[in-house]
Amino acid sequence: MDNGVLRVDHVHIPRDQMLMRLSQVTKEGKYLKSDVPRQLAYDGGPESQVIDYTTQQSRLFPLLASAYAFRFVGDWLKWLYTDVTQRLQANEFSTLPEVHACTAGLKSLTTSVTADGIEECRKLCGGHGYLCSSGLPELFAVYVPACTYEGDNVVLLLQVARAEHLMQCACDVKKAEDWLRPSTIVQAFEARALRMAVGVAKHITDISKASSPEEGFSALAADLVEVATAHCQLIVVSKFIDRVQQEIAGHGVKEQLQNLCNIYALSLLHKHLGDFLSTGCITPKQGALANEQLRSLYSQVRPNAISLVDAFNYTDHYLGSVLGRYDGNVYPTLYDEAWKDPLNDSVVPDGFTY
Repeated sequence: MDNGVLRVDHVHIPRDQMLMRLSQVTKEGKYLKSDVPRQLAYDGGPESQVIDYTTQQSRLFPLLASAYAFRFVGDWLKWLYTDVTQRLQANEFSTLPEVHACTAGLKSLTTSVTADGIEECRKLCGGHGYLCSSGLPELFAVYVPACTYEGDNVVLLLQVARAEHLMQCACDVKKAEDWLRPSTIVQAFEARALRMAVGVAKHITDISKASSPEEGFSALAADLVEVATAHCQLIVVSKFIDRVQQEIAGHGVKEQLQNLCNIYALSLLHKHLGDFLSTGCITPKQGALANEQLRSLYSQVRPNAISLVDAFNYTDHYLGSVLGRYDGNVYPTLYDEAWKDPLNDSVVPDGFTY
């Protein structure tokens, strides 16, 4: 056990018996704390930080990338809202169905991903994630209703303007680095969304001939949800790519945002690999190359992961989390928070007295 606590008073403990694997006390009596949580050491070297493990990165970094992706697609939605408002004032209603479909679909996508992401972060924090002082349980409870606000609607938008081209396109990835080309990523997501939509549309047509259009839609409701999700993911990916291709101030900022953009797209490709393979958008070999490139991107983002999170500039007061403190002083603060629990007001809680 390396996370136990023992408090003694007026007891002398020899330094060689103080179990100082993480924190230490020098011969001069100076206390040296462990900076960050660490795990196993290899070859007798220093222990690795938890965030250096690829299993942690593969769960956390796509969420970080999603945060930026949703921020940028949100900026695009603001522009879309302004545009449709001006059109409505001029009695122009042609874009209204598209705007409704985009906003409804993106609302469903972003709220679901965010709610699941909060829960994933809680799991990544281990047992500490359960604590109210971590801020995660309250954040989850407050945010989850957003998945139901204004109705649990998934709106399908079928656009076949480029149907002939996309139905025939073939992914040209030959090496892992090819997945860094924005055009390759967008083409793969466009082809996937379109081919899924066309496939479902054909089934709806067949069912409708035997019964009615309403029964056709009802019978394929689950498939329609998947198609709508694919379309909304295409929107987010394309808007993220559009943003990082613009001028971005700050030395090295654009490069890091490009890495996050690629992580977002390729992590979705990995998660929904079955869709891309079943629709013939990519080959199994190309899917493996995407995973290879994804691992490389994790290592590139790792040195700047903390800065990318801090860039949102949320204060400690706003976050309300002892785990997400800016100064990193986690464990002493956890200890202080534990003493605030009324159960710790007495040595033996009332429920255990006889």
